Amino acid sequence: MEIIVGTAGHIDHGKTALVKMLTGVDADRLPEEKRRGITIDIGFAEMSVGNTHFGFVDVPGHERFVKNMLAGASGMDLVLLVIAADEGVMPQTREHFDICRLLGVKSGLIALTKGDLVDLDTLDLARLDVAELVAGSFLENAPVIAVSSKTGAGVDELKNGLVAQTGALARAEHDHVTRLPIDRSFSMKGFGAVVTGTLASGEIKEGAELELLPAGKSVRVRGLQTHGRLVKAASAGQRVAVNLGGIDHGDIVRGMMLSEPNVLRPIQIVDSEVEVLSNAPKALRSRQRIRLHVGTAEVLARIQVLNEAGEIVPGGKDLIQLRLEDAIAVVPGERFIIRSYSPQTTVAGGAVIDNTAARHRRRDLDAVREFLNGLVAADDDHGAKVGLLIKHAGASGLTQNELRSRTGLKNIVLDDAVETNLVAKSIVDLGGQFVAASEFEGLLRSVENELAAFHKREPLAKGMPRELLRDKAFPFLPPEIADGVLSVAATDGTVTLDKETARLAAHQTRLSPSEVGLSEKILSIYTNSKLEVPRLDDALADAVAGTKFNESDARKFLQRFLDSRDIIKVTDEFYFSRSVIDELKQKLRSYADKDADRLIDVPKFKELAGISRKYAIPLLEYFDREHITARAGNKRIIL
Repeated sequence: MEIIVGTAGHIDHGKTALVKMLTGVDADRLPEEKRRGITIDIGFAEMSVGNTHFGFVDVPGHERFVKNMLAGASGMDLVLLVIAADEGVMPQTREHFDICRLLGVKSGLIALTKGDLVDLDTLDLARLDVAELVAGSFLENAPVIAVSSKTGAGVDELKNGLVAQTGALARAEHDHVTRLPIDRSFSMKGFGAVVTGTLASGEIKEGAELELLPAGKSVRVRGLQTHGRLVKAASAGQRVAVNLGGIDHGDIVRGMMLSEPNVLRPIQIVDSEVEVLSNAPKALRSRQRIRLHVGTAEVLARIQVLNEAGEIVPGGKDLIQLRLEDAIAVVPGERFIIRSYSPQTTVAGGAVIDNTAARHRRRDLDAVREFLNGLVAADDDHGAKVGLLIKHAGASGLTQNELRSRTGLKNIVLDDAVETNLVAKSIVDLGGQFVAASEFEGLLRSVENELAAFHKREPLAKGMPRELLRDKAFPFLPPEIADGVLSVAATDGTVTLDKETARLAAHQTRLSPSEVGLSEKILSIYTNSKLEVPRLDDALADAVAGTKFNESDARKFLQRFLDSRDIIKVTDEFYFSRSVIDELKQKLRSYADKDADRLIDVPKFKELAGISRKYAIPLLEYFDREHITARAGNKRIIL
């Protein structure tokens, strides 16, 4: 079992000394730390007790280095809150404890260090001080163990206490894609760039391709270490060192993240739920500039409080939007800390709700709050969250890739969540674009209404041009949505689709006797004229002569014959009966069967068809387009 233990506590309360007593490792690795005798940056150590392996992240206790403390605190499974028995609870004790609580740490224990320097009465006072601090919190019933890093007193009890705490820990998170927040980057001779961090989710394998975010650079895993040992793979919850190829360590800084490629997107607007500390000096207000700590990153941001008052008072909890000054990559549920811009103090903490938010208008506040509260209520129900995201996307819907980016879920987990909604018929799959069932019904009604209106306006038309239908029924929507709705409607038998038109399946063209007469006259003109057809305008004028119809009406009837291919368009001026064209095709093929070369020139074609050059050239060019003939110099091959 792999457990990450994070220390917390005031400066000079003996965190590093205690870790050294437990593990034998001095977590202060920097020369300046040795010289000054204080922890400046996060350090690392490890120990094993039975089948449990503990990785320790030792954090600095000085108020100036809280941002370094936060970089180490984000991946902890349990906290070791260190309080010196001779001083009791101090300012950074409180801030570190608040940070752990706001980050959602659920387990831990308390070490009263320097127990060899105080008497029993002082030790009892320290216990009372601790009890007051943790009352009502996740550490309220945690063991409080007096220890001495000098004599070793209480260290075995502390080890046993750590092991006992592991039984209540939640298992490592495996639903989300690989995410490694980077807390260190350095170069090793002969290896190149190396990064370290606590693997937040997923797994990393040797040879894998990963993406460095927010830079968007592709990197390759050349090697892996956990606990100082080379491994082929590392899984969520482990401390890991990754040797990267394809990048220089100078291009990597703390706060970046390694992730599965092409899933998470760098963002600068995040919707969240936040809790303001009861001891915060003032309310959290809209437009306030703050320091956001998430994962191992620190980024400046502005707050937009999503309530009518525009503020959250100390001790309050509500929804906010964070507008970041630099891009980061996060997943829903990821916890963060808010510190005031200046002076730098911890004032609030919370969790990401929507990692792909847009700026909200005040008039939309009620709808925004309903959506975000719905996501919060769904908690770990991935199916419910996916359904809400798709519904919120409206008629545009979301693709599988967009859902992955919005949720950060592994494919197998996301597929199950989508399938749950498909089975419940709460969403519809439009060829990979998912929309809510209610949105689909609205789009389908729009299609039916537009087609019905078209049939009323154009009763003689075979169907509505599909491009026109897209413009009318699906304005501003992706073509995939339009095509998907029409495809589903066609499958359901609501709509009949042709190559270029769509019509209601129940639609039938009914002609009056006079319309039937005009229709038959148009067809007879082209049938009777054989291959010496009149020009289009002359044909239409002849068709409507002596009737109540005009040439525009005649064109509509002609279009019906073009749709049914009873009449063939050869050029803009010349149209021919299909039966006449088919007869000419057969003559060509019979001629070719008698000629070994299957060649014909214009004079021979004119003779064969019994027509002048005025018709011969357009007809030959039409046959070329239809791949009945093919040019070969001054002749044509009959195919």
